[in-house]
Amino acid sequence: MVAATSDQISTSHGPVQGVREGDLTVFRDVPYARPPIGGGRFAVPTAAEPWMEPRSAPRNQTSAPQRTRALPGLDVAPLIGTGWSGDHDYLTLDIWQPAAATGALPVLVFIHGGGFVVGSKQASVQDGASFARDGILYLAINYRLGVEGFLPIPGVPTNLGLRDMIAGLEWVRDNIAAFGGDPANVTVFGESAGGMAIADLVTSPLAKGLFRRAIVQSGHGGMTRHVEVAQRLVKKLAKLLGVSPDRAGFESVAPGDRLLDAVEKVSLPTTRLDLRGADGREPVFGISRFVPVHGDDVLPVEPLEALRQGAGSEVDLLIGSNAEEMNLYLVPSGVRKKVGRFLAWFVLRKSQPRAWAVLKAYGLGKGGGTAGDVLNRALTDLVFRWAGRRFAEEHRGRTHVYEFEWRSPRYDGELGAAHGMELPFVFDSLATCTGEEGLCGTAPPQELATRVHRIWVDFARDGWLPWEPFDRNTRIVYRLAAGEARFEPPMPAAAFLP
Repeated sequence: MVAATSDQISTSHGPVQGVREGDLTVFRDVPYARPPIGGGRFAVPTAAEPWMEPRSAPRNQTSAPQRTRALPGLDVAPLIGTGWSGDHDYLTLDIWQPAAATGALPVLVFIHGGGFVVGSKQASVQDGASFARDGILYLAINYRLGVEGFLPIPGVPTNLGLRDMIAGLEWVRDNIAAFGGDPANVTVFGESAGGMAIADLVTSPLAKGLFRRAIVQSGHGGMTRHVEVAQRLVKKLAKLLGVSPDRAGFESVAPGDRLLDAVEKVSLPTTRLDLRGADGREPVFGISRFVPVHGDDVLPVEPLEALRQGAGSEVDLLIGSNAEEMNLYLVPSGVRKKVGRFLAWFVLRKSQPRAWAVLKAYGLGKGGGTAGDVLNRALTDLVFRWAGRRFAEEHRGRTHVYEFEWRSPRYDGELGAAHGMELPFVFDSLATCTGEEGLCGTAPPQELATRVHRIWVDFARDGWLPWEPFDRNTRIVYRLAAGEARFEPPMPAAAFLP
């Protein structure tokens, strides 16, 4: 089969018009489902209305309703986009197509991050041109966020954001051959909340067969709540809005400032809201109130348990984390320097019943640095690194683990290998995050971006990786900056997570 090179392609819903950009053709804002408005706002995604005339979308920044916030001294727009434009027709995807490729192309589908409350498929750091340049048919998907996407409102289907992603992947299965892609060679990948979502989809019976490989960047399947626990968030938001905690109540509040005000307020760390489970743990550690729930048809059981039962064993998995994830949350804000012993305990105690034991295991009072340093290391492992290794341990299929350890010089060298730092290297898009307020500083190493990007390209093409698989005995982890694989012993966090 020869890849389609025409600027106009027919899909199952209607023709779409691409735009030539050098050697690539880009199709933007292609609908994979009807806009989530009116009766569809809190409904499962359904097929887009057919159209007859070629649909050509301008280059814009579509996203779900959201409110973005700045970080002191850091340009976050390349990472999460520029925010909501007010457009409700955002259940769309973008496609980057190599203009002169032959054969059925490998397909790579990206799910953006943003704590399930912000983000966009068109954030500049994740521009798909670099993958298309290297012979990959690249797609990026928008999905519902916040209240519409991840609030289990009584009378509303649960996990609508995940259902959107599944609908997008079904669109890929049914239409990607028309763009020259191979529907039998699809790799999904995502970062942060997008990585969490990918990990969940690996275990979901509704996503089975929709992809062959998965890449989970700074994510895992441990950040889900039982529906009953998440109902506390429903009631809290309904009280803030002055509406009934059901479908009718939330439908009475239109998407916009009033709803976003409530989301912002309920997300504050000072808001009194207990989302701990029966074991006394809060699996999201306060990072986001809005996450997928388990106990429905999308995620019948917790993802780790689903892995133990063999879910996702047919999927090749590449999963990893950054060495200093929590620096993004605690360094620009100055919090890491301000935290004392009691505050470190108090913050951790909200999510982890054995908070003092955790802090001592990470060096508190034993020469491990300040309380802020200790809290930072502990949360990096609990929230990201060890939780990701646990997902790798339980996955029954082929599994590889990486660690991204290059340290950004920003904030007098304290930002380091923070959350999100791998993105401009994976996408070979360093220019988007370079500068005085850029994530990577003024002179990030292009050689590293070239190497890391090539690893992702090779894995998407045929699953090849330059190091051995991971299991709970061999524990082989590939350090991307060093370019070496080595044994990684269990972390202190192992005693505190299931």
